[in-house]
Amino acid sequence: MINQIIDNIEKTQLKKDAPQFAVGDTVDVHTRIIEGEKERIQVFTGTVIMRKGRGVNETFTVRRIVNNEGVERIFPVHSPFISKVVVRRSGESRRAKLFYLRNRVGKAVRLTEKRKVKKDETPTEPGAQAQPELAASAS
Repeated sequence: MINQIIDNIEKTQLKKDAPQFAVGDTVDVHTRIIEGEKERIQVFTGTVIMRKGRGVNETFTVRRIVNNEGVERIFPVHSPFISKVVVRRSGESRRAKLFYLRNRVGKAVRLTEKRKVKKDETPTEPGAQAQPELAASAS
């Protein structure tokens, strides 16, 4: 009973257009920063190493290396200070938490990129498709 009441209250606080990304993706997080009366957008680029929580409490951690020092920031997904999240690369990961990246340096930090398969194309052998085209053009 109490959980239903809390869920109904939290639904009003959720973003309608929550960003779609996964652990292992390289993202640009655009955050609104208010300094006095001025407002500006600051971009934090890095790899998503963790997502946790649900609803209003859902957060994600982005890691990048600056001056040979690892920097991690934790962002709430539904925060009004996050203007947008842009996915730069989709990385392949088989884990929910990529804490092993904390021990890596340089190129070892990079994850392999997910391959995007188009819906229309089916993976076939390269020679199998070329033969029917030749037969059709010859007749």
